[in-house]
Amino acid sequence: MKIRKDDTVVIIAGKDRGKKGKVRRALPNEDRVIVEGLNMIKRHSRARRATRQAGIIELEAPIRVSDVMLICNKCGKPARVNFRFLDDGKKVRICNSCREVID
Repeated sequence: MKIRKDDTVVIIAGKDRGKKGKVRRALPNEDRVIVEGLNMIKRHSRARRATRQAGIIELEAPIRVSDVMLICNKCGKPARVNFRFLDDGKKVRICNSCREVID
């Protein structure tokens, strides 16, 4: 998966199209990411003894990784990502637009 935790992404499909956010959590087994403050859903919860209050809770739902694009640190645009090996053998992500190293 080409998107990792703490990356800045823009959503390109769905109800939050065009909004930017930071990846809070990446779920590579499910090909999904959780973005801070975006793709909010409401869950009705029942009170569990004294620990949790009953009511409607808003939380971020996972979104498909194909529906987000990574924003390049150098050019500031949404970009496709490729991988490249450096001279020392380290594998890094490369922005397809400006050909700069992202990591």
